[in-house]
Amino acid sequence: MPDLRLHVCPFAAMGTACEIRLFAESPDQGLAWAALAIADVQRLEARYSRYRDDSELSAINRVAAAGGSIDVDAETAALLDYADTCHRQSDGLFDVSSGLLRQAWRFDTGRLPDSTQVESLLQRIGWQRVVWQSPRLDFRSPGMELDFGGIVKEYAVDRAAALLAQAGVRHGFVNLGGDLRVIGPQADGVPWRIGLRHPREPEGLLTTLELAGGALASSGDYERCIVVEGRRYGHILNPRTGWPVHTLAAVSVVAPHCVVAGSAATIAMLKEADGPAWLQEMQLPCLWVTVDGEVGGSLAPAR
Repeated sequence: MPDLRLHVCPFAAMGTACEIRLFAESPDQGLAWAALAIADVQRLEARYSRYRDDSELSAINRVAAAGGSIDVDAETAALLDYADTCHRQSDGLFDVSSGLLRQAWRFDTGRLPDSTQVESLLQRIGWQRVVWQSPRLDFRSPGMELDFGGIVKEYAVDRAAALLAQAGVRHGFVNLGGDLRVIGPQADGVPWRIGLRHPREPEGLLTTLELAGGALASSGDYERCIVVEGRRYGHILNPRTGWPVHTLAAVSVVAPHCVVAGSAATIAMLKEADGPAWLQEMQLPCLWVTVDGEVGGSLAPAR
């Protein structure tokens, strides 16, 4: 048996702290493997960034703003196909055109948006307004915008894990801001222990999971939020009302792929009181917490 050592490679990408942990025979091998995965994460960040004029997403959004059609490549088409599936499975709540609401919701100001601005933006939101027939996107109504923020990070996790596995990694995981994919257990066969944070206690944990494979992703109202008159307003916005969800504080989901875990967690948040039942119907291992502190789901700690 080769002498495998743990290598920890922290980095920053997609606006969050990231980490790759893997076992390798030498530091050089560990660094080379990690560099391979990190390069692909950075590629996807650049490709689908809304802050770069030369990104694929910016090219799409220039057409979306003016109205018209654009053909996309195979990778972008696969992401749009998945976004379309999520839109249908969520009854329209998971909507990649809802990013326009950022113009009203500026969480760094500590103030609620003007309701008339929210209503105005809602008139330009709705994936059902877009005609998607791969590889062509057709924006019949001008003034729209797409945002892959709810998909790309989790897709990047899956891509990075797949590249590492293809390179020869058998023990490790990829973690992008708490969304992760496990390639295999630790070198001695022991599962990785992953803590799930408490949505109201920054240093507290709800529970600790043991994972030897698969993926974990979480969604909640604690990452970006404002509190006004004692009420918390999180960044997960309902594309029908333009206002934040207010029933669930956090949802974590375990699935074979991170993109599935992430979209399921977000859809559950958007479904509000119906979210826990939907997750149960989907037969996905999960843990959820309401804004009132109720904890449930198949991964909830025993009382």
